Amino acid sequence: MTVPLPPLPPVPEQQGYRPGGRSLVDIVDQEHRQLLDLADRVGDPDSAPGDLVQVLTAAVSRHLSAEEQYLFPAVRAALPQAGEQVDRELAAAGALLTALKALTGSADPALADVAERVRRHAARVTELVTPLREVATDAELIRLGNRWEIAEEAAPSRPHPGTPATPPWNRIVEPAMGLVDKVRDAVTRRPTYPADLEPGTGRSEAAPEARRPPA
Repeated sequence: MTVPLPPLPPVPEQQGYRPGGRSLVDIVDQEHRQLLDLADRVGDPDSAPGDLVQVLTAAVSRHLSAEEQYLFPAVRAALPQAGEQVDRELAAAGALLTALKALTGSADPALADVAERVRRHAARVTELVTPLREVATDAELIRLGNRWEIAEEAAPSRPHPGTPATPPWNRIVEPAMGLVDKVRDAVTRRPTYPADLEPGTGRSEAAPEARRPPA
């Protein structure tokens, strides 16, 4: 069984062809570890939690947007038996975005609940990625990973729980919301990437261009 891919440029039809880029599996694993680290740190009063909350919010918002655009549709198509599990995860993702949007700051007692939601999210999504890796080819996972990274770069950096969570509408609405968020972030100098944080201060003094994720 192959994974139905979104519209993508054609690739050479030759045996052993491997496109350039990172596998979706590797990207999801790396980002989950990053989100778990941020979730652990928001409860540490010595880790500049104010900026950490902003970065956690942005990182989760981008991550969930990319998942909803590419990971969940791929799982649903390649693993029909996982459809109900995907539906539950979409609902949980919406609840997580709602919880993030309701946060009032670093002293919000709801932070512990948000952190636990992030931990449960990572565990549940890993249960979806593992069987996907077994039925998808390396080339399919890499091509999905490439689309994920493009989608995440354009994704919202703030929670918008009321926006569409499934294709095709989320692939249209999310980049538009992401553009608005980026303008707001630039005007307010809001930190949105882990690279914006510096141990002991909570914010990096790096130049803005150094804060961008790799292309």
